[in-house]
Amino acid sequence: MMLLYTIGVRLYFVAIYLASLFNQKAGQWINGRKQQKFIRIDSCIWFHFASLGEFEQGRPILEALRARHPGKKLVISFFSPSGYEVRKNTPLADFVYYLPLDTKKNATQFIEAIQPEMAVFTKYEYWYHFFNQLHKRQIPLYIVSGIFRPKQIFFKWYGGLHRKILSFVTYFFLQDEASKQLLQGIGVTNAVVSGDTRFDRVWANAQQPKEIPGIAEFKNGHKVFIAGSTWPPDEALLATLPALYPDWKFIFAPHEIGEEKINNLIGLLPAATTARYSELNTSENLKSQISNLKSIVIDNIGMLSSLYAYADIAYIGGGFGVGIHNTLEAAAFGLPVIFGPNYQKFNEAKQLIALRAGFSLSNANELKGIVETLIGDEAFYSVTSKKAAEFVKEHVGATEMILGQIDS
Repeated sequence: MMLLYTIGVRLYFVAIYLASLFNQKAGQWINGRKQQKFIRIDSCIWFHFASLGEFEQGRPILEALRARHPGKKLVISFFSPSGYEVRKNTPLADFVYYLPLDTKKNATQFIEAIQPEMAVFTKYEYWYHFFNQLHKRQIPLYIVSGIFRPKQIFFKWYGGLHRKILSFVTYFFLQDEASKQLLQGIGVTNAVVSGDTRFDRVWANAQQPKEIPGIAEFKNGHKVFIAGSTWPPDEALLATLPALYPDWKFIFAPHEIGEEKINNLIGLLPAATTARYSELNTSENLKSQISNLKSIVIDNIGMLSSLYAYADIAYIGGGFGVGIHNTLEAAAFGLPVIFGPNYQKFNEAKQLIALRAGFSLSNANELKGIVETLIGDEAFYSVTSKKAAEFVKEHVGATEMILGQIDS
C-alpha cells in the first residue's frame, strides 16, 4: 500500500506539472514550491490549511494562540495557491509556506527546519509522511473541525494505510456526532465533538464587518442581492435577475477572478449599468455615477465576507459543481441563502434548509420562485432572516472548547 501511495503522490505531481504549462493556478502550485526556502527556527506552532476556506475556518484558533503567546513563532502552510497567494503576508504568522509534496525527505526537511512544538490541521488533509514524522518526534498533532463520511477511504477494506495515518493524530476535534461514530467504528477513540470553528469565525466577522469603500454609495437605500463564490453555471442563472427586479441592486463576487472569467460574467449583464469594482476607484465618472449602477462585479479576493453586510439575500456558488461554498458567512448577517443542488456534503446547508433559512434550486424557474417568495413576502423574509442569524449564533463555542484542551 505504501508503494501505491507513493506512486499516487508522484502521479499527482506530474499531473499538476503538465497542467502548469497552460494553467496559472497549477503554475503557482509548482513554482511556489520550487522557489521557497525554509528558514530554520528553534520552535513554533504550525498550522496547515488546504486553502483559503480552511484558513478562515481555523483562524479563530490561530488568532487566540497568537494573542495568548505573543512571543511564540507561528508557521502557516497551504496546499493550494488560492490560500497561499491571498494570505502569504498575513500578520497572524511569522512564516507562510506552501506545503511540500508528501515525501519522506520533504517531510523530514520541513519539520526539522520549523521545529514545531504542536501542529494543527483544519478539517482535512491527511499526509502520511508529515504525520509520521510528527508522530516519531512525539509532536502533538490536532485535527480541528474534522468531519468524516462513510465513503472515505479510511472506512474501506483497502484503506489500511489511511487508517494508519489517522493513528498518528493526537486528538480529533470533530464537527458532528456522525464523524465520531465513524471513527469509533474503526477503533479511533481519541476524538470529541467540539463543533465547527467556522461558526465562531463568521459570527465574529458579522459583529464587526469591515467597511468596503463605495458599496454604501452603490446601495443608496436599495435592497441588494449578492452572489458569492459563483461559477459560470451559477452566473448563467443569476444574470437574468437584474432585469426581473429593477428596484434591486446586485453584487457578483465570482470564485475565480481571471480576466477571461470576469469579462464573461460582465458580458451576461446589462453593460450600461454594470461596472467592475476596481473601476470604481480609477474612474472619476463612475464615482459620480455609482448610485446609478445596478450591478457590480467584484474583481479581487478577500472582500466577500464583509460585503454580506450590505446585502439582503445571498446566493452561494458551487452547487452546480463539486459542492457549495461557505453559506455561514452570509447566514451570520441574517441573510437567507440560496444555492445549487450539490450541497449534501455540507451539514450546515442541510440544517439551513430544514429551518427554511436556506433554499436549494436546480434551474432558473426554481430560482425565480425562491427569489419572488423572499422579496414578495416581508413576514416570511423577516422570519427567515432571523432564523439564519440565530442558527449561526447557537453554534458558536468550538474555539474555546478546543483551546481548553490544546493550550491548557
